[in-house]
Amino acid sequence: YRMLAITFTNKAANEIKQRLAASFGSEDAGEIWAGTFHSISMRILRANTAEAGLKPGFSIYDADDSKKACAAAMKRCNIDEKTLPLKGVINEISRAKDRLVDPDGYMAEAGTDYRRKQIARIYREYQNALDSSNSLDFDDIIFRTVTLLRDNAEVRQKYQNRFRYVSVDEYQDTNQAQFALTALLSDGYRNLMVVGDDDQSIYRFRGATIANILGFDRDYSDATVIKLEQNYRSTGNILGAANGIICNNRGRHDKKLWTDR
Repeated sequence: YRMLAITFTNKAANEIKQRLAASFGSEDAGEIWAGTFHSISMRILRANTAEAGLKPGFSIYDADDSKKACAAAMKRCNIDEKTLPLKGVINEISRAKDRLVDPDGYMAEAGTDYRRKQIARIYREYQNALDSSNSLDFDDIIFRTVTLLRDNAEVRQKYQNRFRYVSVDEYQDTNQAQFALTALLSDGYRNLMVVGDDDQSIYRFRGATIANILGFDRDYSDATVIKLEQNYRSTGNILGAANGIICNNRGRHDKKLWTDR
């Protein structure tokens, strides 16, 4: 009941749930909070719909819905896809939401950049369409949850008081919104454990921020860093080659992988 486990895949989350249910009894399984960032956020939004500024029965746009809504927003803004490709606009709006930047903030960032100002206009029109249809897109799920917890002290304290222990897996692949959500949920007791490998961060193109794991022991100066250096998958030759290459990277936590295979 006091623990929150956040992972990146539903498969991993379900395995955690099954193991905990087996340990504590199936009658307590409903109290287990283990899931992806998005499923945990949805659980919070469903329980606090009005506080999040949503109406009951709000819907979630899938990728195709978002594409159609963004294309319609571009038309209303009289912006031709030939001059501003739809895919690029969608990706830019998604990255803005990953950074917790709303349409007004994006417009302010755009300054005199003509392309970004055009995207800001589309972003605002697109977001207005989502709001009027009582809908969220995939990126809104975490963004809206962060906004709820940040702006509503009562809701924030409810979850901070409940979650005495927070664990996040694959932390090297978190973005700014996920970092903010983790901090808001764990700040009550500051019992936060993250697991990750900065040498395995591969999702920068999806907004992952390597600084989250590299700077963890600066953000939490009282943190204990535990290195898990034994490798169970590879032989010594493979690890030797990998270590010899990756040690040249700048901005990484020093580690020496070894194996007894």
